[in-house]
Amino acid sequence: MWSRDGALCVIYNGEIFNFEELRAQLEAAGHRFETSHSDTEVLIHGYREWGEGVAERLNGQFAFAIFDRGRERLYLARDRFGEKPLYYAARPDLFAFASELSALAKHSDVKTEMSQRALQKLFAYGYLPAPNALYHGTAKLPGGHFMTVDLRSLSMEIKRYWRFSLEPDEAMAARGEDALAEELRGLLVQAVERRLVSDVPIGVFLSGGVDSSGILAAAATRAPAKTLRSFTIGFQEPSYDESVYAAQVAEHVGSHHAQRVLTLDQARDLIPSVLGRLDEPLGDASIVPTYMLSAFTREHVTVALSGDGGDEMFAGYDPFLALKPAALYSRFVPKPLHRVFQHLAEMLPKSSRNMSLDFKLRRTLGGLSYPESAWAPAWMAPLDPRDAADLFEEPLRPEDLYSEAMELWETGPAKGRVDRLLQFFTQLYLQDDILTKSDRASMMVSLESRAVFLDNDLVEFCQRLPHRFKLRDGQRKYLLKKALEPLLPHDIVHRRKKGFGIPLADWMREAPARPPMEPTPGVCVPWAEKAWAAHRAGRSDHRLFMWTWWSVQTALRDHTAAAAA
Repeated sequence: MWSRDGALCVIYNGEIFNFEELRAQLEAAGHRFETSHSDTEVLIHGYREWGEGVAERLNGQFAFAIFDRGRERLYLARDRFGEKPLYYAARPDLFAFASELSALAKHSDVKTEMSQRALQKLFAYGYLPAPNALYHGTAKLPGGHFMTVDLRSLSMEIKRYWRFSLEPDEAMAARGEDALAEELRGLLVQAVERRLVSDVPIGVFLSGGVDSSGILAAAATRAPAKTLRSFTIGFQEPSYDESVYAAQVAEHVGSHHAQRVLTLDQARDLIPSVLGRLDEPLGDASIVPTYMLSAFTREHVTVALSGDGGDEMFAGYDPFLALKPAALYSRFVPKPLHRVFQHLAEMLPKSSRNMSLDFKLRRTLGGLSYPESAWAPAWMAPLDPRDAADLFEEPLRPEDLYSEAMELWETGPAKGRVDRLLQFFTQLYLQDDILTKSDRASMMVSLESRAVFLDNDLVEFCQRLPHRFKLRDGQRKYLLKKALEPLLPHDIVHRRKKGFGIPLADWMREAPARPPMEPTPGVCVPWAEKAWAAHRAGRSDHRLFMWTWWSVQTALRDHTAAAAA
């Protein structure tokens, strides 16, 4: 969209949920709009009024670039958490940008040689933390940042305009839990209401967990329940299936509910096509049910509200429960005894149940082999540093692989283990795994996914909320559950969390005969073959590594084919 005088042009992907408020401010300042209800035009007038400060005023999900003809420069910005992607390639003689890495790869001057360090970080995290990108010379603009590019010299400058920074306000506690719960409930309803504004039908992703259930219940306070659509994906494997709880919530609220079951046969058919459309490899196998849920939902609506961000805002993940015992273990158990315990854990029978005890025990002990600042990424890694060193046939230290996480833990603004873990999940895992997965899966089927818990006002409340209101006496999401008690059945609010897991261990043993094992630069393919054989035989649990390997091999195949074409 061009400005009326032709001085500014914007290229834009996303939604600005507070555009009506901003438009009113701009009109009061003398701006005259050509359209009646365009959030895109708000970006043009907002940039003209506020310059580089426009991004920090936006409440939404976006990536955009503004061409400023008079200044001969580009201004590019990405939303606070990186819900929408923005890749770029920069050299002294080139600046190119796009929403997809594969689009950059079409440029004749962008090389598609994979970065060895990017591959190593992918296997270390299961995702590529920004600004890392897969190709040499390419990068991702991190969430909460903007970039300016001088079009005469192609020099560029990147600045942070917002950071998720925990600033606990003890004065909040003096107001009492009931008052805080009421405020939180109001903020959630407000966030939902903002995201219900649309010219097209809207649905709700409903897992049966407290986050999505709370969103549906909040939506029912602002729209007739019979007009609400909710959608669920179930699994044949009982320890992963939550569809019965989703149906219970839908019946309680009165929404028009629909669900489907994902079987192993369906997964087998879906995996190659989903991996082939990821654009950048991702080690999170829940992309498959997320894609299926998005495709199913898109048959009925074009926008869906999601619970993404709830676990990060309110300490919803299992590692939060592991922090205290992990600290005690690390303090009192000597290293030789730790290695014995780790060996014994590896000898336990391998269960494929969702978050089984043996799986959590092996993961926890594996992470405790490294410094405290590396616990979080190591607990979730497809490969720990020792195995990564074998795969890449070179020494790899935790500091090499987990530099982003370790720096954040050691030098970030958060104090205390719980807040540091919250920072890890919000600044790394949420942006480059959860939101990437949701964006790719929904965009594959032209569905717009809106993350309610990432609303500016709701997030700012969470930043000030002391962590004892998020995690208390082993209860995660303490205040959120209290806030939702008036809206949902007690057994839904307080039931045990499952998460959107999938029976990946079984899938990797049964679904494919084996993933591709093509020669991969800098990688020891025989090591991968041995890991696959051990997993197939049930001797080891390499589910996360094998999925990530499959994703990388698919990307290699597609990029090789594209280069040949």
